[in-house]
Amino acid sequence: MRTLHGERSVVRRDKVAATAEEALDGVRDGASFAVGGFGLSGIPNVLIKTLYDTGVTGISVVSNNCGVDGGGLGVLLAAGRIARVTASYIGDNKEFARQYLGGELEVELTPQGSLAERLRAGGAGIPAFYTPAGVGTPVADGGLPLRHNPDGSIAVASPPKEVREFGGRPYVLEYGITTDFALVRAAKGDRHGNLVFNKAARNFNPLAAMAGRITVAEVEELTELDPDEVHLPGVFVQRVVELTPGQAADKAIEKRTITAPREAAS
Repeated sequence: MRTLHGERSVVRRDKVAATAEEALDGVRDGASFAVGGFGLSGIPNVLIKTLYDTGVTGISVVSNNCGVDGGGLGVLLAAGRIARVTASYIGDNKEFARQYLGGELEVELTPQGSLAERLRAGGAGIPAFYTPAGVGTPVADGGLPLRHNPDGSIAVASPPKEVREFGGRPYVLEYGITTDFALVRAAKGDRHGNLVFNKAARNFNPLAAMAGRITVAEVEELTELDPDEVHLPGVFVQRVVELTPGQAADKAIEKRTITAPREAAS
């Protein structure tokens, strides 16, 4: 803020990068990334592909899941670029399961709601919080395999977490998550980093964006936004990449289901 003739004015910053490569300037081996999307819905596909092209390796990823075989984060996974994953499930990603069970990948599985709140808390500056999710299970008691040996035995198990009672009910302590970078996709964005998400893409993208120290957003449409329609304020976003129409339209479907048409009523 600055004062000009007795009035306050805001210094606005243009955060648009010329290319996705420019937007990912500074990524390095061993860096941590929060990545938005739910399944393949709302994943930052262009930024993931650009990250692959940088050759970066040994990275840690925090995401609801790790893409699918041959798609999304699964591309980085198959190339052996990811060293550690924090996610809520493995799903149908066979390469993810193979690397995890074969001892090639460290995996921290966490309840989906807890993962969402850990990202939000980290972005909000909250170091930790208590939740009932996971109490009475290995999530709280410890023993979840973080890494396997090649023979399938457990090499590293999760430690027990602190549990406290509030109002006579047990709660487990979970820590907020922050990462070096966050990669997200938005339906609309402006030059100052304010973002609007479409439907299911809003599930994890805003939370991942909050957790990144440097957040890069690929947007399908770069436009002016009404403040009332903003889902995520630009204070959480440092770099913006405008997609081409072709890139914006390139959206894979994780599982296509087809329902037979109903028979016409007699």
